[in-house]
Amino acid sequence: MMRFDRVTKSYRRRGGRQVILDDVSLDLPGRMRLGILGRNGAGKSTMLKLLAGSEPVDSGRIVMDGAVSFPIGFTGTFHPLLSARQNLHFLCTVYGMDHAETAGWVEDFTELGPYFDMPVATYSSGMFARMAMASSFAFEFDIYLVDEAFEVGDAAFRAKCAAAFDARLHDASLILVSQNMDTIRRHCDCAAVMHGGRLDVFDRLDDAFDHYEATLLLEAGPHPDP
Repeated sequence: MMRFDRVTKSYRRRGGRQVILDDVSLDLPGRMRLGILGRNGAGKSTMLKLLAGSEPVDSGRIVMDGAVSFPIGFTGTFHPLLSARQNLHFLCTVYGMDHAETAGWVEDFTELGPYFDMPVATYSSGMFARMAMASSFAFEFDIYLVDEAFEVGDAAFRAKCAAAFDARLHDASLILVSQNMDTIRRHCDCAAVMHGGRLDVFDRLDDAFDHYEATLLLEAGPHPDP
């Protein structure tokens, strides 16, 4: 279950404030696969931070029933001067997981070889992405938060990620933010649209897509006659 109780979030900007959420209240059930659509700048990344608890709301509250993941593939989870194994040791301590078992699973999944015990600052961007993705799947959560850019690596690694992703979501909820309707359709069974401080939720994906496209047209404004 996820509840928004009169949630407001905004940022100061030149000339005023950018409103992300404006007094939003809603209740969503558990075991859902929710996609959140929004144009660039609508606040999708901010939404993930609010749900993860890494950023506070201005007013109101968000109630999440269960253990909430850090965003899938989020590289800011790791200290660059520590090795992958050392970073996982810290995460296992935080989340109460067995250190050796979890590190062994991630080491096998990433196929990083000796780099697994080297500082992550020495990793290429692809190696770092593998580590971030595998670490996200190594921990069991009730609600998984996913950014739109979560498919990394070659075809074989993406297939491993897809299998791990499906296994984790068997008994968990998903919240995926994106502006790609194909991505939402592939992974979600309901969707919401962020626009103008609102969060409008739809049970049918096609209804959400229609509403999203309407908001894009509204943002574009009227076109002059030829």
